[in-house]
Amino acid sequence: MEPITVTTTISRPREEIFDYLADVANHPEFTDHYLVDWHLTREDSLGTGAGARFRVKAPLNRFSWADMTLAEVQPPFRIVHRGRGGKYNRTRMLGVYTLSPGSGGTTRVQYTYETEPALLSDRLMEGISRGWTRRQVTKSMRRLRTILEEGRGRGRRASVAGRD
Repeated sequence: MEPITVTTTISRPREEIFDYLADVANHPEFTDHYLVDWHLTREDSLGTGAGARFRVKAPLNRFSWADMTLAEVQPPFRIVHRGRGGKYNRTRMLGVYTLSPGSGGTTRVQYTYETEPALLSDRLMEGISRGWTRRQVTKSMRRLRTILEEGRGRGRRASVAGRD
C-alpha cells in the first residue's frame, strides 16, 4: 500500500515527545480506538527491540492480530517500528515517527505508515481499508496531541501478558 503520512504540531519539547513515543507501553493510550488487546513482547518497553502484539479492529478483518517492534530509535528525532500482521503474519508493516522542532517551543510530529502485502488477496483487502486506516491514524495523532498537551484522553497502557 502507498504510505499514509499524517502530521501534527504539539506544544511540547521534542525530547518529551520522543521519550513518550520510545516507550511502546504508551502507544495504546492514543491508538486504542482501533488497536486493542495490547500485550508487550518483553518486560522492558523502552528503546530498540521493545515491541507489542495487538488486534486491529478493522471492518471485514478476519485476521486481526499484528505485532510491532521498535527497530530504530534515534534520539530525539526518529523512531522506526516494523511489524507483521494479517493472515499468517505475511503482511509487512512499517511506521516512522519523525520529530522536528517548530516555532515557539513546539514540535512537528510526522507519522508515516505503510504496508507490504504478500499476495493479491492481501493487497485487495489493504485497498479496501486504506481510507479507514488513514482516518484512524489521523485520529490517533490528534489523541497524541491532546494527551501530551492537556494530559487528558488517555487510554490504558500496555503490559506484559495483560498484567496491570
